[in-house]
Amino acid sequence: MEPQHSDKVATLPDLGLRLRRAADIPDVIGALYGQPGLLLRDTDLGPEFLNLRAGLLGELFQKFVNYQLPVAVVVPDPARYGERFVELAREHARHPLIRFVSDEAAGRAWLRGQL
Repeated sequence: MEPQHSDKVATLPDLGLRLRRAADIPDVIGALYGQPGLLLRDTDLGPEFLNLRAGLLGELFQKFVNYQLPVAVVVPDPARYGERFVELAREHARHPLIRFVSDEAAGRAWLRGQL
């Protein structure tokens, strides 16, 4: 019999982690091993992740893709972070592993569909 995934979606606070700098990425990836997915709120991210010029959000997303970890990124107002951020959210509207959503309920629903 195959192991069943819990439908409990992890959040960074649940895992006792934060994403404030690049050095935090490996800890998050390691903590997500065996988890069905991550609900990541914009408020969980340090300012450098939200500044697309820094490249940290792209680095983080690449890790999620490499390790096949579904993540719903809750950003109620992408425009708050600039026009490029709005474009990034739009580009991920159909991404198989990374989705931008407007609220936690939508993120949890999408992640449940990934199980």
